[in-house]
Amino acid sequence: MELPVEFTDRMRELLGEEYDAFIESYQEPRHHALRLNTLKISPEKFEQISGFHLSPVPWIPDAFYYEEQDQASRHPFYAAGLYYLQEPSAMTPASVFDVRPGMKVLDLCAAPGGKSTALGVKLNGEGLLVSNDISGSRCKALLHNIEIFGIPNALVTNAVPARLAEHFPCFFDRILVDAPCSGEGMFRKDDSTISAWYPQKPDDCGKIQREIVTQAVKMLSPGGQLMYSTCTFAPEEDEEIVRFILNRFPQMKLCSLPRADGFSEGLTAYTIHGEKRPEMPELSQCVRLWPHKIRGEGHFMALLCKKTGTDSAAAFEENAQSFKSVSTTEKQDRRSGGRGSRARSGKETPDRQQQEILRKFLKDVRKTYKFGHLKIHGNMVFLDTGEIQDNLAGIACLRNGLYMGELKKDRFEPSQAYAMTLDSQTCTRVLNLEAGDERINRYLRGETLNLTGEETKNGNGWTLVCVSGYPLGWGKNTGSILKNKYLAGWRTRS
Repeated sequence: MELPVEFTDRMRELLGEEYDAFIESYQEPRHHALRLNTLKISPEKFEQISGFHLSPVPWIPDAFYYEEQDQASRHPFYAAGLYYLQEPSAMTPASVFDVRPGMKVLDLCAAPGGKSTALGVKLNGEGLLVSNDISGSRCKALLHNIEIFGIPNALVTNAVPARLAEHFPCFFDRILVDAPCSGEGMFRKDDSTISAWYPQKPDDCGKIQREIVTQAVKMLSPGGQLMYSTCTFAPEEDEEIVRFILNRFPQMKLCSLPRADGFSEGLTAYTIHGEKRPEMPELSQCVRLWPHKIRGEGHFMALLCKKTGTDSAAAFEENAQSFKSVSTTEKQDRRSGGRGSRARSGKETPDRQQQEILRKFLKDVRKTYKFGHLKIHGNMVFLDTGEIQDNLAGIACLRNGLYMGELKKDRFEPSQAYAMTLDSQTCTRVLNLEAGDERINRYLRGETLNLTGEETKNGNGWTLVCVSGYPLGWGKNTGSILKNKYLAGWRTRS
């Protein structure tokens, strides 16, 4: 691996006697890891049924290293949303973040969704997860990952941070900013990050990062916590941004992070472009992950807390009330699963005729839904978990609550997102296939399936297709044939 000379010169100065060990780490292979979706499966159960070559990631609960031969990205358990493939160091910020059910949480730079899915699991369906990214194309991957994990209480937005701050002042209990950066910590994992790097990139990224964190502080409630992280080594993008926050916003303070073997303290003094920055002892509370000290790539984390009694209490209370348990709408595109929509007002509870149609379908689902929690916009049905948001004019919204499906003239057609919140125990009509069944790949390609005599006994109608009891999507039984209803945008080609 040929590293840029300007990069290695800076790292030699930064690391001193550790530099040789750092450079030697680039000769080692990258580490493959997955983080389990404990909304669906326990670590014990996964170890029992996966057949993977697993070893625990020491500092991440519910995460494992796996071997390349396991082909985890091609396994049907991946399509069932049982795990997320993620570099071990990148799992750390969401893992150590104190997020609990009922909180209002923002992942400000969320795509493709690794940290959002981890935060959503921690919320366990209670509270609100706002997952935002400024890239429309990357938001599609973000939405897919949130839906495949079966996270019902998510608002997925495509907006610049300043626009979000207009709608959510002093609103969130927790905000995670995994900032766009120069990517130096990913050089070993992805060669393309080397070719995209240039000596001025840390400075250029630092300008963007300062704007992002400025908006994040505005959206953090008094007493709330902000996790700032990057996958780079440059102090310009790490400690220097923390220094900026502390100097610019007196209501913010650094807080300690949990430590594990191999974690290093933040730099309390460093040199940027030949200028030595003043000593700031509290920066030692930041955490750096180095590839020569852990089985992972490079990462930086800092936890900042907003002091209570800061900002306007009246403004905070007014904002909290305006967003409390209200309904909204979003224009949905059935063919794309709602991607690229924009929120508007107008969601209503189902009328009597709509309730009868929904009852007919839901009698085959062993979950109880109060009709007051089901919201209708046009023909689209959403589950309101208590945190659906209103007042989102001007913000592109890809999802606002769980999209359950579409009401037709005399029937209900369930969505792919809804399927991913169910399992073989919550539906009366199920096609449960074992992981080795060749029909799984055919189903994931969108093909029609032949059913055995035993599999037709549940009768005709909407059927949840599962692998080892875990959801893949919908089909429709018609005699000995299962018509494929797997969402077209999710289908595989192999």
